[in-house]
This record gives sequence, C-alpha cells and structure tokens, in this order.
Amino acid sequence: MPRPVPRLKILRLAQLWLKRIRLHGPDELQFWMIAFILGTLGGLAAVVFRLGITGLESLLYDAQNHAVLARAAAMPWWALIAIPATGGLVVGLILHRFTPDGRVRAVADVIEGAALHRGRVEMREGLASAFASMITLGSGGSAGREGPVVHLAAVISTRIAERIHANGVTGRDLLGCAVAAAVSASFNAPIAGAIFAMEVVLRHYALHAFAPIAIASIMGTLVNRLAFGDVAEFTLPVRNMVAFYWEIPAYLILGLVSGLVALALMRAIFWTEDTANRLQRRTGLPRWLRPALAGALVGAIAIAAPQVIGIGYEVTTLALTGRIGLTEAILIAVAKVVAVSITLGGRMGGGVFSPALVVGSLTGLAFGLIATGLIPAYSGSATTYALAGMGAVAAAVLGAPVSTTLIVFELTGDWQTAIAVMAAISTASAVASRFVKRSFFLTQLARRDVRIAQGPQEYLLQLVHVGTAMRRAGQQGAPDQEALEALAAEGRSIPAGSRLKPALRLFERTSASHLAVTQLGADGTLRVIGSLSHVDALRAFNQALAATAAEEHS
Repeated sequence: MPRPVPRLKILRLAQLWLKRIRLHGPDELQFWMIAFILGTLGGLAAVVFRLGITGLESLLYDAQNHAVLARAAAMPWWALIAIPATGGLVVGLILHRFTPDGRVRAVADVIEGAALHRGRVEMREGLASAFASMITLGSGGSAGREGPVVHLAAVISTRIAERIHANGVTGRDLLGCAVAAAVSASFNAPIAGAIFAMEVVLRHYALHAFAPIAIASIMGTLVNRLAFGDVAEFTLPVRNMVAFYWEIPAYLILGLVSGLVALALMRAIFWTEDTANRLQRRTGLPRWLRPALAGALVGAIAIAAPQVIGIGYEVTTLALTGRIGLTEAILIAVAKVVAVSITLGGRMGGGVFSPALVVGSLTGLAFGLIATGLIPAYSGSATTYALAGMGAVAAAVLGAPVSTTLIVFELTGDWQTAIAVMAAISTASAVASRFVKRSFFLTQLARRDVRIAQGPQEYLLQLVHVGTAMRRAGQQGAPDQEALEALAAEGRSIPAGSRLKPALRLFERTSASHLAVTQLGADGTLRVIGSLSHVDALRAFNQALAATAAEEHS
C-alpha cells in the first residue's frame, strides 16, 4: 500500500511551484491550471452574488428566484418606495466609505484595466462595488447583475496576477479567463462566455489565449450547473418557427428599430447621470444620499409599473412567451428605460446587460405583434421577434454582436431562430455604433476621457510614459544642459510623468525636434532632467504598437 504524501511536503511543493511562477512566469500547462482555478472561482463568485441577491429579495419582498413582480404588485405604495430608498442609502454609505469618487465599478473599468493597466482592476473599490450592487439589486434597483459579477471576477484575477507577478500579457489573459467564467456562469452559456471575454474585454481574438479562456468558461458553467441545474436562464416555447424567407426583411427592420431603442436607452442613462451631477453640484447634496433618492424615485415608478423592480428576468420571460399585450409591452419598456436611467445615473450600482435584455424583448414583442397582425399568413410567432429584439438591443448596447448571437443560440438551441436573430443584431449594431463609441462601455470610458474605442493607436499614447523614451542630460544624442534650459524657457518642455500623447501634440504644434523633460524637485523647483526627441517618441510608440500586434496575433 503506497505511503501517503505528508501534508507539509505538499505545501512545500505548492510554495516552490508558486515561487517558480513568480520568477519565470507560468508555462502553458501551468497557465491552464491557473485558468481552471480562476474559472472555478469566477463561477463561485457569480453563484454567491446571485444567491446574495435572491436572499435579499426573499427577505425584503418575500420573493423566490427573482420572482418579485407579483409580490411588488401587492405591496403598499410606501413600502415600494421605502425598500429601494433604504437600499440606496446603504449603497451610498458603502461607496462613500470605500471609493474615492462614489462611483460603482463595472464592465467599463474591466475594459480599461485590460487596455491600460496590465489586466488589473481596483480591488478595494471593486469589492465595495460588488457588495453595493448586490444590495441595489436585492432591494429593487432596476439594473443588471452581470456587470457587477464581471468586475468581481476581475478582482479575483487581479489578485492572482499580483500574486504571481504577472506581466501585461499574462494579466490580460487572466482577466479574460475571469470574465469568461463570470458570463458563462451567469447565462449557463460557455461558448458565449468565452467569446464575450475576447470580443468585449480583451477586444481581440489571440489564439494563445483561447484555450485557457475556454477552460475557465467551461468551469464557470459547471459551477453554475452544479448550483442551479442544467437549465436555461429563460423559459422559452418548445420551438420558435420562422417563416424564414418571407420574414428576413421584417427582422432587418426590427434591427433598425432595436438599434434606435438601444441608443435611446444609452442616451437616457448618460443624460440622467449628467443631470444628477449638475443637481448635486448646485444643491450641495452629499454623494452618499444620491443613491437613496434614486431608489425612492425607482420605487415611485414601481407604484404604477411594478415590472421595473429588480433585474427583470421575470418580465423578459413573460415577453419571450408572449404573455404581454402590445400596449403593455410599450409602456413597460418606457418605464424600464426611465427606471434603469435613474438607477445607474443615481449611482446605485448594477449593470446594463439585463436591462438591455428586458427592453429588447419588450421591443421585439411589440414589433412582432404588429408585424404578425399586419401579414398573418406569412408570419411566424411574435415571440420569435421578442427573442430577436432581446438579442438586437443587447448587442447594440454591449457592442457584442457575436457573443450576443451565441447567447441567444445557447438559450434556444435553434440555428434557424439564431439566423433570424443575427439579421436583427447586425442592423441594430450598425445603427447604434454610428451614434456612440461602439458600445455603452466604451462611450462611458470616452466620457471620462479614456479613449479606447479608436484602438491601440489611440490608447497606447495614454499608456507609454515620456520617462521611458527620454535621454538624460549629457547622454549620447541628447542636447547639452544649456540647450535644454533654453528649450524649457521657450515653453518646449514636458513633465517626466506625462504620456506620449501630449508630447506628440507638442512636437506637432512647435515643429521642435527635441523637448526638455522636467521634474519637480524636493525643494519645489522645476528642474530639467533630460530630453525627448521626436524620433525617440515615435520609436517608443511603434514598439508599443508592435508588442500589441504581436499579442493579438499570437
């Protein structure tokens, strides 16, 4: 009988393995093992987050498995206002204490971390945001759970990346694994989870990253199925028949309508956020009180339209099964857009994925009821239009046409339906992308002056420091100290901590071949410490572009 390996020996081997990874980075097999672990942890994070929300819903609304609608409709008006307002107050206090700006972290911050911060996100703020979003959704805030789960999984990957001293490429791949696991666990959709991570977060399809991301996505799905069973998120009819050839033009038109609806949803959120910011500045409203007021407003809307309470999967299921009438679908969609705008603009927390599904399914159902009523002889089911609208609005908002199509396919298992859905998604994405920076998330970043939508040729200029390309005074190729002092006196200087973007703009504006690089001394005086040549700046930019291209095509 073989002797058992002592526990201390196993621990010692694990420590040696971790030390080797820290020093040399993980090899391919080791990275796959890390992806396996990260996928499991990401799936567990999604499960715990979901259970936290349903636990709060059970406590506050006496509802099970997101079935809040019937309970909310029977509650007194004051309770509908008080519950989300109290939740918003708790959220405001959490964000005020644990974030510097009172803002919830979500998918946009994960995309920024992948592009600009070597695959890292803020950990302290991220954990606070996840807890705040859980309270928001559990107390009736009108938002989605997928965005917070994605960021929570990114916090886990960041911790692992810091632990093994991962470089930028490895850190981004770990982030992709975490996102894939979170999305696949949320939708029970492993294929879509893997593609979403590459399409939306990494924003490229590097071959070397596909295997570990797929492993993590599979593990996220398995964790979800062990917790909740092998069931789809939505209950759909057995089969959605499409009168395919005749109805394709109708689905293209639905895509145009869905693109405009997605645009209205995004613009409403941004307008509400800007308006709330202005009112907060003018009134001096404490930032911790802002989510409470938003919660009270959402509760007031719920008095007339209880369908806006919570994540909204119950409403989506009703739309996908055709149990909502035309007028009701339109009114609920409008109310949901307003409620989501107040929730997110009021900084209560949550994501935009689920609201896009709700609004899209209602839009598609309303369109389908009209289309099938006009030409019933050549029409399929109105619920198929609801499915197509759901995918089209979500794809336009997320900027993820491929992964959204796959999510719909994994929900239905019907390629014929998926092709019709793809027709709507393609036109919706084309329409919305003409008015926003490719997606809701990239537009969010652009509003913070983080320009990622234009690609690496834009955001790498914000990433490379002047200090990495400068030459010290007296170094070969650098002007002498007297010449550098003269350049600084003429205003042809740049701080050492600046990025390449302002430096290249200054080169273009002044037609100078060199800039003096300055640094603030301990005594508070500005000192010239070196020079940056136009050639060196362009060389550093080209090297960064080449490294990015090598990663994307590896």
